[in-house]
Amino acid sequence: MHAAEPPKPLEPVPSANQLAWIDNEMTLFTHFGMNTFTGRGTGLGTEDEKLFNPTNLDCAQWVKVAKETGFKGIILTAKHHDGFCLWPTATTKHSVALSDWKGGKGDVVRELSDACKAEGIKLGIYCSPYDKSVATYDSDKDAYAKYYHQQLTELLSNYGPVFEMWFDGNKANVADWSNIIQVVRTLQPNAAIKQGPVVNPIHEDMRWVGNELACCPLENWSVYPAPGTEATNRIWFPLECDTMMNGHWFWDTNPPCDLQKLLNFYYYSVGRNSMLILNVAPNKDGKFSDECVKGLHEFHDALQKIFGTDFAHGQKATASNVRDNDKQFGAEKAFDDDAETYWATDDGITNASLEVDLGDNKTFNVIRTEEEISLGQRVAKYKVEAFVQAQMQGPPIHEGVPPTVGGGTLIEPHWQEICSGTTIGHRKLDRFPAVTASKVRLTILESRACPTICGFGVHYDSVSAPENFQPDVALKEIKKGTRANRPGE
Repeated sequence: MHAAEPPKPLEPVPSANQLAWIDNEMTLFTHFGMNTFTGRGTGLGTEDEKLFNPTNLDCAQWVKVAKETGFKGIILTAKHHDGFCLWPTATTKHSVALSDWKGGKGDVVRELSDACKAEGIKLGIYCSPYDKSVATYDSDKDAYAKYYHQQLTELLSNYGPVFEMWFDGNKANVADWSNIIQVVRTLQPNAAIKQGPVVNPIHEDMRWVGNELACCPLENWSVYPAPGTEATNRIWFPLECDTMMNGHWFWDTNPPCDLQKLLNFYYYSVGRNSMLILNVAPNKDGKFSDECVKGLHEFHDALQKIFGTDFAHGQKATASNVRDNDKQFGAEKAFDDDAETYWATDDGITNASLEVDLGDNKTFNVIRTEEEISLGQRVAKYKVEAFVQAQMQGPPIHEGVPPTVGGGTLIEPHWQEICSGTTIGHRKLDRFPAVTASKVRLTILESRACPTICGFGVHYDSVSAPENFQPDVALKEIKKGTRANRPGE
């Protein structure tokens, strides 16, 4: 008997850099710099360099916390819009070299890079294309482009490896932008590049979600432009989500987000085919505050509790169609906790179902679904049903009289829809009020080609507040352009 051929990739498909990026799932963003000491959200570019003086900078603490709480990388604001550089650059005097910190011999980027290498955490770089400290920024865009080119060259040549280059689109100088991108591709070929200014043609790897609350739309195609729209050339261009845990972007004394908000951030980003970049701002000492560290550990423990048990893992599974009836694409491949195996149907079969027997009745309120996106994003519409236990409908006529005698109706065990959606992608997490059932069924209603499902999980979240499973929260979307509340607003 011959082995079935795998499904052909459905273009566009992610690059190796894009696959590695989405597999990170969570990254810390670390806004640290002159604004930490002035209290501004955006600096003026004229601040006295001596204001920057962390009394106890501890990048090893940042990295330790990231590693202990499930974050795979840290992106540092090596230069924000004020132009102050956290490394001793040859391009400007507006840097740590003129500060009193370590007698002008300090290098924040070096300390973080070394700490990341020591603990196996990935380093990302943010270097703002906007710079208030440079007189030629607006008056001589070509001159500034060369200046910025040199800054990137220093950062990407001396502190790698860099896993993500994060460009900010805020007032970005777009002169020579294609060559700016080429600097990254040349010096850090394995880095994923986040889009800054919107410039065509697109050279970057992912785009901003459009809000500061880490909230993806429910229908989230990594295929761009989205299927169903007019386009002659589609690319793989996923959304990236960022938000703040404490402060604004830079440190302030406001308390960090509570656990419920952090969990919602996770469901809205990672749970909607994206990645969560959570900004944790170090304080003036140069450390994450005790409150932030405690909150991150609570967040990590909650995720472990929620997703550490999967009622569907290893259970008996069936499917309405299996590719060439080959076990290597069988239903059980969606439940084996192996990201490299998947259930697939025959070519042309785009409406199919996958069913798992939980063994006995289980109570759950989260469904996790994952596509084998290395072959492209395919699913456009799906539903999930639960085989619920027998239940009574309608009250008894007389108090104390059993419903079957007093007029209630016994509803036999039956399939009940518990959630539905459009796209799946890398991961889709559906929340709903808890149900008790013995079987769960995923039905793919529409797909761009034969579906490839590499993961399907059934979980119970006892940590999130009950209201977070109601549609107004679980299905929440945010208008593009929405900012997070600023301190004092």
